[in-house]
Amino acid sequence: MSLDLSVVIPVCNEADNVGPLAREVAVALGGIKFEILFVDDGSTDGTAHAVRVARKSISHIRLLRHSFRSGQSAAVDSGVRHARAEWIGTLDGDGQNDPADLLRLLAARLKAQNPAIALFQGHRTTRKDNGFRKLQSRIANAVRSTMLGDGTPDTGCGIKLMNRAAYLELPRFDHMHRFLPALFLRSGHRVTSVAVSHRPRTHGASKYGMLNRLWVGIVDIFGVMWLRARCQAGLEVTEE
Repeated sequence: MSLDLSVVIPVCNEADNVGPLAREVAVALGGIKFEILFVDDGSTDGTAHAVRVARKSISHIRLLRHSFRSGQSAAVDSGVRHARAEWIGTLDGDGQNDPADLLRLLAARLKAQNPAIALFQGHRTTRKDNGFRKLQSRIANAVRSTMLGDGTPDTGCGIKLMNRAAYLELPRFDHMHRFLPALFLRSGHRVTSVAVSHRPRTHGASKYGMLNRLWVGIVDIFGVMWLRARCQAGLEVTEE
C-alpha cells in the first residue's frame, strides 16, 4: 500500500508525551494514508514502552530504537531512511508542535505555485516558551540566518515537510537538522516557510540550552558555509 505521508518523531525520554502525541497525529491525519515512526534515541525512561502501548490502538505506529544516544539529527535520519512514503513530515517529540499543522504543510505543497519545492519549513509565529528560551531561539536563528543567508526565519522549528529523495541527497552530520533549509538550497532545491502554531511543553524537560543551541552550533555553521562554498566552486558541467 502506498502512503501519502511518513511522520518521523525523534524522542528521548519523552514517555509521557508519546501517547497523547500519537493520538493527535492519528486524528489529524485520519483522511490520508500515513505511518508514524517514533525513533527512540537511547531513552532511559519508559519511552519505548509508551510507543508499544500506543501501537496497540494505533496500527500506523512503527518503533525504531538506537542502541545508544546519537542526537536528534541521527534520529531524524534513521526515521527518514526507514520511511515508506515519498514525503516526510517531522515533529518534535515534546508535544509543542501541533500535528494539525502537518495538514497546513501538505496544503502548501499542493498549491499550484509550489510544485518544485522540496522543503516546507515550519515558522513558529507565536512562541509558547518562557522569555529566556525565546531569547535563545531568537539569537540562534539570527546568527544562522545572517551567516548562511538561507532566508528562513525559524530553522529551529521541528515541524517540517520534505521530499524523501531530496533529503537523501544531503550530506549527513551531527546537528544537521538545524540547517536543513541551507542544505536543501545547496543541493539545488527550493525551500519555503509556512506559519505554524506552537504550544507550551506540558511533560518532560527540554534537552537544549544556550550552549547547544548556539555556541556548539557555530562550528556546524562554518561547516555548512564550507559545504556551500565547495559546491558553488565545484566542477563545471557542459553538454556536448
